[in-house]
Amino acid sequence: MERDEFVADCRIRAAADLFAHTWDPVVLAALSSGPRRRRELRDVIGGISDKVLTDALYRLLSNGLIQRRAHAEAPPRVEYALSGLGRSLVAGPLNALGRWATDHGDELLEAQEKAARSRIATPVDQP
Repeated sequence: MERDEFVADCRIRAAADLFAHTWDPVVLAALSSGPRRRRELRDVIGGISDKVLTDALYRLLSNGLIQRRAHAEAPPRVEYALSGLGRSLVAGPLNALGRWATDHGDELLEAQEKAARSRIATPVDQP
């Protein structure tokens, strides 16, 4: 790739932005088994606030990765599901990232803990 292919609107940056928000891949993974209502998403994910879930759903909808379906019932029922684009992201890069995390997660956490200990022992602003 050439250097000028990494401009702000390039495809690699657009794709990388899909993983910039911590909860977005988690929501996608939660939807990989099929459509879910909001409450079901919160229950299966755990630890996610309603506001953060709302923000994630909005981003995923805006990126065309999920679909929102409102059922004409009383009381109203809304379900979220992966779109074709979302399914391709989950089946490809997200699954590959999950396999990598399974294979190398311990090493990653060890490196992070080592770096944290090092920062405590030697603050960054000191030589």
